[in-house]
Amino acid sequence: QVQLVESGGGLVQAGGSLRLSCAASGSIFRIYTMGWYRQARGKQRELVAVIASGGSTNYADSVTGRFAISRDNAKNTVYLQMDSLKPEDTTVYYCKLQNMSPLKTLNGYWGQGNQVTVST
Repeated sequence: QVQLVESGGGLVQAGGSLRLSCAASGSIFRIYTMGWYRQARGKQRELVAVIASGGSTNYADSVTGRFAISRDNAKNTVYLQMDSLKPEDTTVYYCKLQNMSPLKTLNGYWGQGNQVTVST
């Protein structure tokens, strides 16, 4: 099993910044991707940003230019730097890791979720 521990959420004023962290531990064979998703109440979980093992990144249009994803491979940790935050960014953010097994299968694991609240 793989465990993900998130940290860094909280309350910030519009225009401010927060940094989320997600540390992975456990039976990690090879990390394929790590990413951040968010889910507003009553809506589907949506991709915010993802980073592949080679370092390539992908962002949702709504956060491009404001958020930056990065990872520390030595620490199995992924970060999400969130700048110029807007009230519509308020929701729960989830970390996700895709672990490639020795049999070349991909297994997905989720963090516990971290509330981000942006006030006007």
